Amino acid sequence: MTNHQGRPVVALVDAYSTASHLAPLFHARGYACLHVRSVANPPAAFAASQRPEDFLATVVHDGDVDRTVAALAPYGPVAVLAGAEIGVELADRLSEAMGLRTNGTALSGARRDKFRMVETVKAAGVPAADQILASDLDTLMEWYGDSGRPVVLKPVRSALNDGVAFCETADDVRAAFTALVGADTAVGLRNDAVVAQEYLVGAEYYVNTVSLDGRHYVCDVWKAQHLKVNGVRDLLGGSQLMTRRGPEQDQLVPYAFSVLDALGIRNGPAHTELKLTPQGPRLVETGARVCGAMLPVLTGAAIGESQLEWTVRAYTDPEAFEALRHTDYEIARHAVCVNMISPDGGKLTGYPRMDELRALESFHDVLVKVAPGDEIHRTVNDLTYPLLVHLLHEVEGVVAHDYMTARYLDGKGFYDVA
Repeated sequence: MTNHQGRPVVALVDAYSTASHLAPLFHARGYACLHVRSVANPPAAFAASQRPEDFLATVVHDGDVDRTVAALAPYGPVAVLAGAEIGVELADRLSEAMGLRTNGTALSGARRDKFRMVETVKAAGVPAADQILASDLDTLMEWYGDSGRPVVLKPVRSALNDGVAFCETADDVRAAFTALVGADTAVGLRNDAVVAQEYLVGAEYYVNTVSLDGRHYVCDVWKAQHLKVNGVRDLLGGSQLMTRRGPEQDQLVPYAFSVLDALGIRNGPAHTELKLTPQGPRLVETGARVCGAMLPVLTGAAIGESQLEWTVRAYTDPEAFEALRHTDYEIARHAVCVNMISPDGGKLTGYPRMDELRALESFHDVLVKVAPGDEIHRTVNDLTYPLLVHLLHEVEGVVAHDYMTARYLDGKGFYDVA
């Protein structure tokens, strides 16, 4: 059987979070979808977003690539691609083993291992952060020295900004190392070492791309805003869609492309986080998968299509991808995603000012991650945002006004916590 009821089949590895929107788009182009789970029990944050009804079947990878290839073979998939971050390496292995369009396995580890990622980029001649991989405190403290400089510690392999610590002093560095090593990450991996990096000064940006045979298309560029709140130096407060061209974009995009090339991301989507420092762009990290937090859904509402549609186009209609690759996206409506930040933890009984939020002129949608009756946590990373608010309007000033208003509404009075 080379297809399913006349439809070619695409295998999606870990189609969670934003990637849960891929299967319906493939269906609309006449493709059937097969789901591959890289682990039997995915993290709860991912599992909740899975839509089994979108798939012919689910194949659970047991660690043996040959067995998983054999399980996929009867469906004759024409493409295998990663959905969520945890599926990146398996998608590389399967697509390579099956002779399909692939990023290959040679640099697969560097696309997931945060230390190897930066070292690989630097080896290709692309400027990047000073860093060290440390499995013992002495090595880490020798690198840190007595400079008193700000640094960032993070797990080698994680997702969702889990375990990222901003350190201002030697004591902070010691405490962060002790908290991280031996603990489990958000994706269930044990931390045996930490990555320590110089703190990059500057605003943060996202460049979302889709590649086809090494040719890259920019789907959307975002500028992120961070706050110092809840004991976190840089907590994401929101992000704003930027036009395709501009002084910042013209520095960021060529740098992002050089990162993709260095990491061997030749096919499929990528989400690249960068900082624009006084010395120029510097990589935070790249994920060889679609952007998370449903941001592409908002992008689609703002400009008519997003990284999701471009991903499907690349795999189903390479000629159209090539023909359209030289066009820039245009903003029909300005967009902001506001990350609401809970000041406290406890049992959430309600959002008493939600009506005021919904009444904002540019209010488009709200993604409720914590519903009344659920346990709410003090927001310290991507796992603990209670709400994401999507704002959309033809006039940029209206979006900016409402963004500020939402930021003002957020805080103590916005949450009823028992």
